[in-house]
Amino acid sequence: MNIHEYQAKSVLKKFKVPVSEGVLVEQGGDTAALAVQAAEKLKKEVNPSVFVVKAQIHAGGRGKAGGVKVCKTMDDVKSAALAIMGKVLVTPQTGEHGKKVHKLWIEAGCDIKKEYYLGVVLDRSLSEVSMMVSTEGGMEIEEVAHKSPEKIFKVAINPGTGFQPFHGRKLALALGLPAESMKDAVNFFKGVYECFIQKDCSQVEINPMVLTPDNKLLALDAKLNFDDNALFRHPDLVEMRDILEENPQDVEASKYDLAYIALDGNIGCLVNGAGLAMATLDIIKLHGGTPANFLDVGGGATKEKVSQAFKIILKDPKVKAILVNIFGGIMKCDVIAEGVIAAAKELQLKVPLVVRLEGTNVDLGKKILSESGLKITPADDLEDAAKKIVAAAK
Repeated sequence: MNIHEYQAKSVLKKFKVPVSEGVLVEQGGDTAALAVQAAEKLKKEVNPSVFVVKAQIHAGGRGKAGGVKVCKTMDDVKSAALAIMGKVLVTPQTGEHGKKVHKLWIEAGCDIKKEYYLGVVLDRSLSEVSMMVSTEGGMEIEEVAHKSPEKIFKVAINPGTGFQPFHGRKLALALGLPAESMKDAVNFFKGVYECFIQKDCSQVEINPMVLTPDNKLLALDAKLNFDDNALFRHPDLVEMRDILEENPQDVEASKYDLAYIALDGNIGCLVNGAGLAMATLDIIKLHGGTPANFLDVGGGATKEKVSQAFKIILKDPKVKAILVNIFGGIMKCDVIAEGVIAAAKELQLKVPLVVRLEGTNVDLGKKILSESGLKITPADDLEDAAKKIVAAAK
C-alpha cells in the first residue's frame, strides 16, 4: 500500500525524523483561499522565506510534470494552487494516462546547503535490511545507479541486532557530512530504520534529504510503501489509504482478497497460484499475445470468489478474450467450473473464453463446462490453452 507525501511525513515524525512543515488543502472547497490560508498559517508558525505548493499523487517525478512550484508571495501561492489542483500529471511512474491531483501540500520552504538521497529496502539476497545513501539527492535513484553506481553507498543491517550507531556513522561519512552533523545524522537514520521495521514497510525513500545551513538534516520529501500482508497490524495506516489513487479494479479485487494487477494487454487471465499465474503470462507472451492482467484467485477460492474475479477482469474494456488456467489442489475443478458458468451467465459473456483445468475433480469440472450450453473452448494443457487464447484474442 502506498500513501501520500504528507502522510509519510506524519508517520516519520512519530519516529523523531525531522520533516518540513506543511498544511493540506483538498479539492472541493475554494482552492485559492484555502491555499493562502495554509500559507498564512505557516508564515505565522515557522515564518519561511518561501512556500512550496506540491501536488499529492502516488507517483514520483511530480516536479518535472509541473506538480511542484516554489512561491515567494501569497499571490504566487494562489496562482500555483489553482494551476495544480485538478490537473492531470503525467510522469514516468503514472503511465500515459497520468493521475489527477485531488490534494495539495502547502509546505514551508527552507534554505538548502546540500541535497542527498536515502532509501531503505529489504535485501532478499542477504535477508537483511539495506540502507542506501547517495550524494546525488534530488535525482532518480535508478538514473544514478545506471550512470554513477559508485555514488550509491549501502549498509546492511541484521534485523536481529537492529540499527546500531556505527551504521549511522558509516552512512554519514559516506555522504561527507560535517562533524557537527554526525549525532543528528545517526538519530535521523535510526528513526528512519525504526519506521521501516515497526510499520512493516516494504520501502522508505527520502529524496531529497537536505542539509540546512545550520548543518541539520531534514526530510524534504518522503515516500513510504507498506507490506499489504501486514496491514492487519496497522489500522492507522489502513485509514490513510486513498482509493482515488488506485486502479478501480485493484480496489474491487482487494474487497474479495484477490491478487490483481492491471497490465496493458487484451487477454484476461484468471489463475490460481502466483507461480502458475506468472507462467501463464509468460506463455501467452511466448505465443504472441499480451496479458491484460495478473489475477490470482488463491488456493481456496469459492464459486463466489471466482465469479467476482470474472467481473473484475471484464471491467477492463481492453479485454478481448479470457483464459482460465486452474490447477486443482486444495481448490476443486468443479467449483471453478461452477463459478465460471455463473459469472458467464450473469455477465452475458461475449468475449471468447478458453478454460484449462487440471487436478482435483478435473473430470467433473470438464463435464460441468461441456454441459453448460455456453461457448467455452477447452484446452488440454497450458501450451494448447495459450495458442487458443492468443488466436481468439486476434
